[in-house]
Amino acid sequence: MAGEPDNPAHGVGSAIPQNAPAMLREIYEQPAALRDTTEYNVEDYLIFPAALQSVETALSGVRRIIIAASGSSRNAGLAGEIMMEDLADLAVDVEYSSEYVLRSTHAGPDSIILLITQSGETADTIAAQREALERGAKTIAISNVADSTISREASAALITYAAPERAMPATKSFTAQLAVLYLFALFMARKRKRITTEAAQQHLYELAALPAKIGSHLATWDSHASEAANVVRDARAFLFLGRGIHYAIAREGALKLKEISYVQAEGMPAGELRHGPNALVDEKLVVIALATRDTSDHDSTLRFQKTLGVLEYVKSCGGRVIAIATESDREVTKVAERVIFVPPAPELLLPILEVIPLQLFAYHFATINGCDVDHPRHLVKAVIRE
Repeated sequence: MAGEPDNPAHGVGSAIPQNAPAMLREIYEQPAALRDTTEYNVEDYLIFPAALQSVETALSGVRRIIIAASGSSRNAGLAGEIMMEDLADLAVDVEYSSEYVLRSTHAGPDSIILLITQSGETADTIAAQREALERGAKTIAISNVADSTISREASAALITYAAPERAMPATKSFTAQLAVLYLFALFMARKRKRITTEAAQQHLYELAALPAKIGSHLATWDSHASEAANVVRDARAFLFLGRGIHYAIAREGALKLKEISYVQAEGMPAGELRHGPNALVDEKLVVIALATRDTSDHDSTLRFQKTLGVLEYVKSCGGRVIAIATESDREVTKVAERVIFVPPAPELLLPILEVIPLQLFAYHFATINGCDVDHPRHLVKAVIRE
């Protein structure tokens, strides 16, 4: 993409031994996956130059976007909801694919249904798309496989270029989905004249800078995540907390941990802790908090300050805190037992940075406890039967 900064992260995955678990190798492949996903979907600052032509008319008159997805893809959709609402001023709902066809009301021709699935073969998500098409809605499928069923049947398809993902847990496919959703939010923001061309270009530049940021921090994140996992290796209950767009990443962090470690983990909005779940807080519970912020964004800073207040409360109750924080925010160390720092980024791009330390934490916690991270029990890469 024109204007992309030099990227020292190219080939960073080569530092990982080839006999390492696929999950770890794929975590380290995320700089390349993000770079490729951006480059293939942006040409001279033009986002999706041809991919959405078939739904151009529908996008011009769209009243709301409905996202249908399952698992990690739904967590990506929750982040995408906030991206689209904040950048494009769109009304967005996020549904579970498995629930979409069971709803008493369905979207009609004035809605766009956005389907997200890594494999493109997830039965529930395909069923949701077919129901939407039957109702006369246009669909846009986001998949990592261009010739998948969902991509072939969609009104339009957007592809993540994360390369095949061998491990069962989604890692690089998840961050690639976040990148495509961010690009779609920018596309709609320009289409609806909510941002200027110059502002859109700056957003694209910030997105293009992420692979280098990730590549330069991966080894440090890996080491710090391993240390944090060792400190809490005997824990069997975790709460992941986040506010705003970071709630989606709290959910994803919890999902990664429980699907490969078989421990109880729940993601929730940080402000909801004291509405009941605080009864769980004691020295046996580990709270993992997304405490990043964009210092140029007033609302982001306010959310950060409120999250600090929640973490102070957790500490006062004897709870153990691991935090993901922005490099400049050293006050987090006063309320957290361990802190993993990520570089500064705009609020809506911070999720791509902060989820990777959570992936590494889940990986190390699972391996320390003797779990097979590439082939967790009962899991399949794509649920092809309902």
